[in-house]
Amino acid sequence: MYTHNLDPILIDFGILIVRWYSLAYIFGIIIGWWYGKKIITHILRNTGLKFKLKNFDELITYLVISIIIGGRIGYIIFYNLNYYISNPSEILKIWEGGMSFHGALLGIIIGTYLFSQKKGVSTFFMLDIIACVAPIGIFLGRIANFINGELVGKATNVSWSVIFPLIDMLPRHPSQLYEAIFEGFILFLVLIYFRKKGFMKIPGLISGLFLIFYSIFRFVIEFVRVPDEQLGYIFLNLTMGQVISFIFFLIGGYLVITKHEIKKES
Repeated sequence: MYTHNLDPILIDFGILIVRWYSLAYIFGIIIGWWYGKKIITHILRNTGLKFKLKNFDELITYLVISIIIGGRIGYIIFYNLNYYISNPSEILKIWEGGMSFHGALLGIIIGTYLFSQKKGVSTFFMLDIIACVAPIGIFLGRIANFINGELVGKATNVSWSVIFPLIDMLPRHPSQLYEAIFEGFILFLVLIYFRKKGFMKIPGLISGLFLIFYSIFRFVIEFVRVPDEQLGYIFLNLTMGQVISFIFFLIGGYLVITKHEIKKES
């Protein structure tokens, strides 16, 4: 058992405060950009694909904006709409927390589509690259959630339980670390496996696999995670995260089935 005593703030200069959560976003984007370029370079060397590497550099700006806007709007709509309708001045205060992964994902899809249409490149190819690098950001983000002592798990007596004193003195599942391991590290390895099996040759296949595996991991872990206080359980004792994950699972399944048929025909 471990008692959480980590400080969400890394450096506090008074007028300048550096938080672990902010660093998770920054390093997630930087490392993701580096790894994405590495994947694209490998593909260009081994295929006849015509793609300008600088396009991926330009995409990063779209992604940063899409993640912030999509993540915030997603949280407002999916998790706390009534509060923000009553307190519209709070909408822009993203530094106080309140971001949704599923919202950020929708933002990324829309932003990538708009970018791809502008540049005349395959939307699914770009989304496949993003899917390969996304687990890096997810891993760092969930570690930051743990440091912040937020999104805690349910009470338990397992030996690796964690007490979050700012919540209460009950030992709880470190659900943030479960998500970091499964949605981040393991999903990263799963996608490497499929990428090395040649699944990148069919645009959209890797994206579908990402949605399937992420949704499964998230759906299961939600059973040991405390639901959002303002929502609780919304349908058949399922959380909002589980309901949205199920929808994304179906979308991922559709992509894999349709794209795999193309792969077999080719």
